[in-house]
Amino acid sequence: QVQLVESGGGSVQSGGSLKLSCAGSGFTFSSYCLAWFRQNPGIEREGVATIDSDGSTTYADSVKGRFTITRDNAYNTVYLVMNSLKPEDTATYYCVAAFSCSWLDDSHYWGQGTRVTVSS
Repeated sequence: QVQLVESGGGSVQSGGSLKLSCAGSGFTFSSYCLAWFRQNPGIEREGVATIDSDGSTTYADSVKGRFTITRDNAYNTVYLVMNSLKPEDTATYYCVAAFSCSWLDDSHYWGQGTRVTVSS
């Protein structure tokens, strides 16, 4: 049974930093593409960052230069370091896994989400 458990969300002031973690189990973690998505109620979800099994990464334009995605396969964990946070980064952040990065949008493997609130 695939499980993804996020942690690290919270409230921070604009310009601050947070580090999100997502621990995976029930699948071959090192072989999977991992991603962070975010969503607010009534708004379409947004892909924030991806990291493939070979370590290659992609970022949404809105977070480039501020967010960094990394993975530690020894601990089956993916991280998202968020710096220079802005109020528009406020959202629930979800960890997503898929065997291929091209399958992320259709993946059934989502965590429960962790809320990030950035105040101005």
